[in-house]
Amino acid sequence: MSAKANTNAGPSVSFEFFPPKTDEMAERLWDSVSRLEAFQPGFVSVTYGAGGSTRERTHATVKRIVEETSLKPAAHLTCVCATKDEINEVIREYRDAGVKHIVALRGDPPEGIGETYEPHPGGYVNAADLAAGISAIGGFEISVGCYPEKHPESASYDYDIDLLKRKVDNGATRAITQFFFEPDVYFRYLDRVRAAGIDIPIVPGIMLQSNFKGLSRMAGLCGASIPDWLAHRYDGLDDDAETRELLTAQTAAELVQKLTEGGCGHFHFYTLNRASLTMATCRLLGLKPAITEPA
Repeated sequence: MSAKANTNAGPSVSFEFFPPKTDEMAERLWDSVSRLEAFQPGFVSVTYGAGGSTRERTHATVKRIVEETSLKPAAHLTCVCATKDEINEVIREYRDAGVKHIVALRGDPPEGIGETYEPHPGGYVNAADLAAGISAIGGFEISVGCYPEKHPESASYDYDIDLLKRKVDNGATRAITQFFFEPDVYFRYLDRVRAAGIDIPIVPGIMLQSNFKGLSRMAGLCGASIPDWLAHRYDGLDDDAETRELLTAQTAAELVQKLTEGGCGHFHFYTLNRASLTMATCRLLGLKPAITEPA
């Protein structure tokens, strides 16, 4: 028997993974899980594809994390393309598998279904409704998403804040932000949230995407802005993946350091299943993998 001693005095972290589609992707995922486990994250989340398209792979990934690691998995769950009964079945399957944490999200329609979200007939209407359903079944910690720059489909910031408040009223105890790159974006949003009487932790989501074209596409879909200084930083590096990775780690570390100075103590990294980039970012923050000691 052995124990891992935590050597970190810096911020706490959590990591997001996505379920693999191929054997090669599975190998990369489990290599990442193994290497990042040593950083002792508060939890790790596993995404759920549009329309539940990765339902079985997500469930299998989460179940294996429960059975084979010391990590605490949080399973993503969405409202898209399923009735309440079907989603409740998934919730109970997670509970039976030993999962104790769900990230409740509205979700986006899969390609070919339409450009805007429509509640499924007989399904949960949105993430607040889903949080209420999870709470009714019971036995879960519930995290939800939030948008410092407003959800692209929301009519106003006030609507976004009101929806977050309903998520909290229905059982959410943590909100994880969409990614952003300017500290002031987060702090202005936090002021709005607190002014509305919402007191749950608002965890900054930190993106680790080193492909700038991919990053731009993701930002366009979720309403996140990319500042000019960041675009300039990546300019001319389309064919230089190594330098892009270094810049990505440094950019993320700079953001986390500024957020830490403003009082943030926990950060959720969107890893894209890439251990080296995540580890480099953690190291830049002074975080080290735990040391394994004899029991």
